[in-house]
Amino acid sequence: MAVHLQQAPAWFILLAVLGALCVAALTSRLLVHLTACLRRPKDLRRSYGTWAVVTGPTSGIGRSVALELARRGLNLVLVDLSAANLQEVSDTIRSQHAVKTVSVVFDLSLVSTPQGDEAMRRLRKAVKGLDVGVLVNNAGVAKPGAVFLHEVDAEAWVRMIRVNLWAVTEVTAAVLPGMVERGRGAVVNMGSASSAVPSFPLHTMYSATKRYVAQFSRSLYVEYKSKGIDVQCHAPFFVATTMLSGFSGIWRPSAFVPTADAYAPKAVRWIGQGGPLCVPNLRHRLLRCLLAAVPDSLHDWVCLRGNLRTRKIIRRASACTLRG
Repeated sequence: MAVHLQQAPAWFILLAVLGALCVAALTSRLLVHLTACLRRPKDLRRSYGTWAVVTGPTSGIGRSVALELARRGLNLVLVDLSAANLQEVSDTIRSQHAVKTVSVVFDLSLVSTPQGDEAMRRLRKAVKGLDVGVLVNNAGVAKPGAVFLHEVDAEAWVRMIRVNLWAVTEVTAAVLPGMVERGRGAVVNMGSASSAVPSFPLHTMYSATKRYVAQFSRSLYVEYKSKGIDVQCHAPFFVATTMLSGFSGIWRPSAFVPTADAYAPKAVRWIGQGGPLCVPNLRHRLLRCLLAAVPDSLHDWVCLRGNLRTRKIIRRASACTLRG
């Protein structure tokens, strides 16, 4: 065997070593995931508190996560821009689970404006005195997407930044003092696959805001771990919601594209586990491991061409709608 290795070219040995390292990394991540899956689910009420705050709870992942938290016995502070939608989801939650709900109407795209400041005061008033143990910053804006940066007015990008970045920061800052005082809590910031990949062309502003969320979460994780507070960025890949339709022409549920209802129990189970950057879905974790082995230049090339195809599909559909 030693003779064969000596005769093998250097590039072959290098590839073999790299392959072994990739297999070892993939195996270790799978073991971590399986260990967490086999572990008894954490009692969120006992570990963190009796109330959870969820932004964007009226549709998609936010709605499913809110329902899952209620199923686990947490009372909910629901934050969204539509009073009617908040009433509907609040009624649904209370009809299915014996929990309390508080609704706060807050258009997060108005953060750092006079209207946003007033809504933030209402949110602080709503959570004051409550045993808020979990915060889920789920609300996000993905549109405009599949566009070049220069094609959209700056105000659209400002709206995205306010919701995806400023609102996450301000809502977290509003809830953290109570957690620090009680010495326990969990903050879950909803990122995306773009939080962990080299680039996401034609969705540049969205991926940039989600990269901020990942770094924001990582730094807070280090800052507040000693205070009994767990901070995570959850980074799902594709989940079948209406938001996803702006990213891909193929967004229906599949083996690697779970529904929000299928994704939410796994996301809630991983609260406080898996470190500051967490990929709760096993198939998504496998995709992340595979992408990590791809050179950045190849990823950029494939991603750009895929998103250009998506751009054509969306523009063609928009043209058909206008003609109709």
